[in-house]
Amino acid sequence: MPRIATRMDHVPPYLFARVNARIAELEAKTGRRVINLGIGSPDLPTPGWIIDILAETARNPLNHRYPSYVGLPAFRQAVVTYYERRFGVGLDVKTEVVPLIGSKEGLAHATQAWAGAGDVVLVPDPGYPTYKMAALLCDAEPVMVPLDPARGWLPDFTHIPADKLARATMLWANYPNNPTGAIADLDALAEMVAWCKAHDVWLAFDNPYCDLVYDGYAAPSILNVPGAKDIAIEFNSLSKTYNMAGWRIGMAVGNARALEALNRVKNNVDTGIPNAIQYAAAAALTGDQGWLEGRNAVYASRRDVVVRGLNAVGLKADLPKASLYVWAQAPEGWEDDAFAMYALEQAGVWLTPGREYGDQGKGYLRASLAVTEADLDEAMTRLKTLDLAPVHA
Repeated sequence: MPRIATRMDHVPPYLFARVNARIAELEAKTGRRVINLGIGSPDLPTPGWIIDILAETARNPLNHRYPSYVGLPAFRQAVVTYYERRFGVGLDVKTEVVPLIGSKEGLAHATQAWAGAGDVVLVPDPGYPTYKMAALLCDAEPVMVPLDPARGWLPDFTHIPADKLARATMLWANYPNNPTGAIADLDALAEMVAWCKAHDVWLAFDNPYCDLVYDGYAAPSILNVPGAKDIAIEFNSLSKTYNMAGWRIGMAVGNARALEALNRVKNNVDTGIPNAIQYAAAAALTGDQGWLEGRNAVYASRRDVVVRGLNAVGLKADLPKASLYVWAQAPEGWEDDAFAMYALEQAGVWLTPGREYGDQGKGYLRASLAVTEADLDEAMTRLKTLDLAPVHA
């Protein structure tokens, strides 16, 4: 038989694809609906006025043709306007903005642009799995950088072996953080920028949760750090901020040289974002932002339900100031993966084991807030029925 590329020996099926298959199997077997707190796919609708613009522009035959490789000028300018309004960051519309088919695609394409065989990609541990998988898919070596819980889940660069650091081309960072919900202030971001400059590596900053914030917190951009554009590229998305996950549109901004390389990868492997979606996204970025406060209040209420419920069950959880997740310690005497399977099979509730995000995630579980408050209440009630004696671990 024809062979499969050897790199695929190291690339497992995507975590949530595996989990969804197991949930479907369990529901078919038991007839009980599983409450899935695993994936951060916003359940709230895209505002109607954004959908109206999509519908209007989709009827224009000119928008049925192949879109531009570099994105519509209207969308690129909307990104510039958003960054100026939201962060006070100025961008060159021609050289410092690259539209993406959702930022996940951009993460993978960026790794192809900046790393290859023999190179090292520095990946946060715990961290979004795509960072590691993208490195493996371009034959680079992912090296895990532990995030220190004692320092608010900030990176500990002292654990990077010298021989690996010498081959590093890029570092991934992500705040507000997935999976931990941790945040980083400007001083912490400045330390990352300085470290990357000192070691001559790109800083790839993933910022899709910057507008899912609570309790008065305002998340910064990495580009708020003076001189960050020398070394940094920020990835952002409309998926979480505007409830547009299924629309698949995002952006990379920052260093022009790095973005030019990313654009060359994209030009050769995709054909851009449908024009109608770009027009609607431009309206989302530049239109009324007042509705976001109410949306975030919904998530904050859900967050409070989950944190109270998990703590009552015996899973220690703090209130995150941002992101779509609650990060909790597994009950005493339990491994995170064992408890996750126990909760799934006995209570019909799925929580993602922290080890799925790296070794530093062992002993933790992640709960998503992208579930109705009624389902979250039900999930917490179900978890209270479990016997958490360590003998079950």
